[in-house]
Amino acid sequence: MAKKTDYLMEKYEEMKEEGLTWTIRNLEGPSQPHVTVDGKECIMLASNNYLDLANHPRLREAGKKAIEEYGAGAGSDWSIAGTMDIHEELWDRIAEFKESEAGMTYQTGFAVNAGLVPQLAGKGDVLISDELNHGSIIDGIMIAQRMFKADKMIYSHSDMGELEECLKKADEEGYNRKIVLTDGVFSMDGDVAKMDEIQKLADEYGALTYVDDAHGEGVLGGGHGIAKEFDLVDDIDIQMGTFSKAFGGFGGMLAGNEGLIKYAYNTSRSWLLSAAFPPHVAAINIEALDVVEEENDRVQKLWDLTEYFKSEMESMGFDTGFSETPIVPAMVGDSKKCQKLADRLYEEGIFGLAIVYPMVPKGKARIRNQINAGLTKDDLNEVLRIYEKLGKELDLI
Repeated sequence: MAKKTDYLMEKYEEMKEEGLTWTIRNLEGPSQPHVTVDGKECIMLASNNYLDLANHPRLREAGKKAIEEYGAGAGSDWSIAGTMDIHEELWDRIAEFKESEAGMTYQTGFAVNAGLVPQLAGKGDVLISDELNHGSIIDGIMIAQRMFKADKMIYSHSDMGELEECLKKADEEGYNRKIVLTDGVFSMDGDVAKMDEIQKLADEYGALTYVDDAHGEGVLGGGHGIAKEFDLVDDIDIQMGTFSKAFGGFGGMLAGNEGLIKYAYNTSRSWLLSAAFPPHVAAINIEALDVVEEENDRVQKLWDLTEYFKSEMESMGFDTGFSETPIVPAMVGDSKKCQKLADRLYEEGIFGLAIVYPMVPKGKARIRNQINAGLTKDDLNEVLRIYEKLGKELDLI
């Protein structure tokens, strides 16, 4: 008998035919440089675990101790009875780490953008966004438009001329409030926002700056993120991020002045209506910030490995796009060919995923290689050997 949801399988099959579907593979064991994926031993190039902290013994021990002291769960929403003293300790630690007046956590980084952005602008205000911003920023802007009647403007990726045109237009049209939103590190291409120029323009036109630093924390600014990288700690108005990438933990974060933080936790529905994350997660996140500051050679090693890998890939003839960070794409273009490359990499013991539409524009499919500080030069040489073999096999180089 036909089911009302049969059309979804039909849509899925159409996507599959175009090479636009994801194959979910299972990681057997911890996320680390060498992993077992669906029973096959692989070198990991698909995780956001840049500093190799997800399995760090100090983080594991901090989590165990917190479970013994606080139990398994928080028991309630953040806003009701779920915020524990260990959560507030993490909030203070975020502010210290980001050199801001205050800090707080959300359930995820996505929840920060989707929950906070709509509360920042309403009728008579405009949100000015880079065209390649993360989907969570895009969703937040759409909610702001539909629910609160804010307007939006989009500028071409990292085009400072267009950004200034948007700011000028916003002044001419008499908007009350202008907010410029940008990723710090763009997650699909690995390039870095021109934060110094963005901040200068925002200051000139009286606009707020909102930065998604999810892929910059632990990577830029000696591990402290894009504000530190560009010496803009006292200038960027709103910094959000996540513990689930370079810090090896879990949960979204927000840093800024006290007014921002108090306003955020009184208005963001993604915070008000979400259960607080388990207390051991807070303990792990606190420990992660400590490790980044105390084991600062991890950041340098990450960059050394990144520069070596990117240089060797380019010398072979691979197009690495606009990468400036440990996100080093191997541009393929065609989705089906990219899926084939991912399959062949897996067969050869490399876990690197194909990134296809709608994550990236059609015709811009790529393998997104993400470097990990726990890899060795020998690991990368093995990866490079396989890439050269498959690049020739698939007529990519």
